Amino acid sequence: PPPLLEPLFPPQPGASPGFAERVRQHKVRLEWVRAEPAGLRGAVRVLNLAYEKAVSVRYTLNRWASCAEVPAAYQPAGPADGLTDRFAFLLPLGAAAAAAEATLEFAVRYRVAGAEYWDNNEGANYRLRGRQRSPPATGPPQDPDSTAWIHFI
Repeated sequence: PPPLLEPLFPPQPGASPGFAERVRQHKVRLEWVRAEPAGLRGAVRVLNLAYEKAVSVRYTLNRWASCAEVPAAYQPAGPADGLTDRFAFLLPLGAAAAAAEATLEFAVRYRVAGAEYWDNNEGANYRLRGRQRSPPATGPPQDPDSTAWIHFI
């Protein structure tokens, strides 16, 4: 089975107490992430400072020797608080993250009204490590009728 990306941080920061206040204070915060076969999917919450805004996720698989950046898409059915907007992203990791020893690091960038704000997990970046999935437990195949009696004439 393919390796699984294991977050080295709580994967749902948006569910923690004080999340809304952190968004107000820092302008941008990661809300949640989930590893999927297609890559890493997640959502970001930003303070609604202006109508036009851009959110992106910058990531690396080689400790920032190189990096890539993907835009996050505005989610119209976002929070009903009127103060924040939600953006969704998908990091298409492909074969590069398939190594069990791979480490993915990322940070979120929010550009609005001529300013730029980052959420880099308090300077530590958001990190996930590749972990080989444990194969399903195997044993002798179980025949569901192994206890049934068969009578031949």
